[in-house]
Amino acid sequence: MPARLPPASPGMRIGLYGGSFDPAHPGHRHVSLVALRRLGLDRVWWMVTPGNPLKDRDRLAPAAARVAAASRVAAHPRIVVTGFESEIGARYTRQSLRYLVSRLPGVHFVWIMGADSLASFHRWQGFREIAALMPIAVIDRPGFTLSAPGGHAAQALARRRVSEQDARNLANRPAPAWTFLHGPRSTLSSTAIRRKDEEATQLLKKTPDHINLA
Repeated sequence: MPARLPPASPGMRIGLYGGSFDPAHPGHRHVSLVALRRLGLDRVWWMVTPGNPLKDRDRLAPAAARVAAASRVAAHPRIVVTGFESEIGARYTRQSLRYLVSRLPGVHFVWIMGADSLASFHRWQGFREIAALMPIAVIDRPGFTLSAPGGHAAQALARRRVSEQDARNLANRPAPAWTFLHGPRSTLSSTAIRRKDEEATQLLKKTPDHINLA
């Protein structure tokens, strides 16, 4: 059976924002709003992955729980959360994007990633295929403004970089094409949030029951 996908029609411009969203946070929403505005998109789909091959999956919350939590954080009519990757059994981003391009050939997709992801993009399986499947928009992140564009993947695709001033037409450009969007940056990260929660949990475990923390 085909995977259940959010509504889409030919000609739509849809940004794809993938990740574990463990947990989803306002920083994800910030990136999506920037992409909607700067790229002239109709929708942004949050693709909640079953797991990240480059990260430890042992402590990853169930996909259904992450989808539900992400939907509450998104809270925007043009941001849609989907867990279709679990339905198709995708392990790598290129599999998911290949599926969408095949399933919805009339839709103009743009892959959205943070500058921190661009810095490690060359480690993704088939990163060149991803770049060939659809244009890519890179959103600036603290600490990666200068280093990410100088990374291996960015250098490999340097000739395909599109001026930031032309970003609004990125969705209609033939791939490979990518742009780097500067502007206000969010310092939030799922990793930092998880670490803070874990530290709080450990503190509670070490605190005697008779002590009132209020």
